[in-house]
Amino acid sequence: MVENIVIIGSGPAAHTAAIYAGRAELRPLVYEGEMAGGVAAGGQLTTTTEIENFPGFPDGINGPELMIRMREQSERCGARILTKTVTSVDLSTRPFAITSDNGIIHSHSLIIATGATAKRMRIPGEDTYWQRGISACAVCDGALPMFRNKPLVVVGGGDSACEEASFLTKFASTVYLVVRRDSLRASKTMQERVKSNPKIQIVWNHTVDRVEGEKFLTTVHLTHTTTGNSQSIDANGLFYAIGHVPNTDFLDNQIELDDTGYIITTPGTTKTSVIGVFAAGDVQDKIYRQAISAAGSGCMAALDAEHYLNSSRLQN
Repeated sequence: MVENIVIIGSGPAAHTAAIYAGRAELRPLVYEGEMAGGVAAGGQLTTTTEIENFPGFPDGINGPELMIRMREQSERCGARILTKTVTSVDLSTRPFAITSDNGIIHSHSLIIATGATAKRMRIPGEDTYWQRGISACAVCDGALPMFRNKPLVVVGGGDSACEEASFLTKFASTVYLVVRRDSLRASKTMQERVKSNPKIQIVWNHTVDRVEGEKFLTTVHLTHTTTGNSQSIDANGLFYAIGHVPNTDFLDNQIELDDTGYIITTPGTTKTSVIGVFAAGDVQDKIYRQAISAAGSGCMAALDAEHYLNSSRLQN
């Protein structure tokens, strides 16, 4: 049997696509993965504690619970979910061939919603204080009560790091921007914004060496990149802004990607360079990277896929 639609992913984009495809009676098959990209089924939100900016939850909701609810809604709308990781796809055949450790299945259409994984530094103490003071998303977590009026640290020297440092000044007492070189890679506009903000202190030529704390993070240890001298910063938060890696390796360059590995989609749609293949969520979005924007693109992908199946007269 050939599937109408296969969705690869387990985050807001994947489940929103599954909800819409299910309601369209397409009986979508969802591969949610087993620790795909080093993250449990549910995506990056499973590593997030309190979420205060997802509409419909005025009192907030934690990330794992939100993803459990999305998953339940997908199934209730008719999605079938396999906890298997897709290892490869063959987009040169029609229907497409999707391979996992559960075997090979074929599908008329495909939605890729595999997300992007935040780069981590793998420093001593990171695993202990991940989401207990360490985060890779200032916009997601910066407004949490634990960070308000506290000293915070941002690591990075590009536009993202400058943007996150500026954003955190709304809540922090002081933001330390740790840069491993003696200059920023950010655009001149972002550099000026950071340098002119009295709440941001740039710590040049340093890297984060390790972190310490009690129940939550309290101390960030730094090492000078030239002298090797050490110093410590009392901080309640450490935010990584060193980039993300889109989870596209399994595609084996069968779809057009940009120079950093993100899937390129036709503006205003979720269409990829391969007809019948659509992309949603962070795997094609390196700008916004929010749960709500991912969910919106998942809706678009399902509608695009439904239109493709109907216009091609491929729906089973």
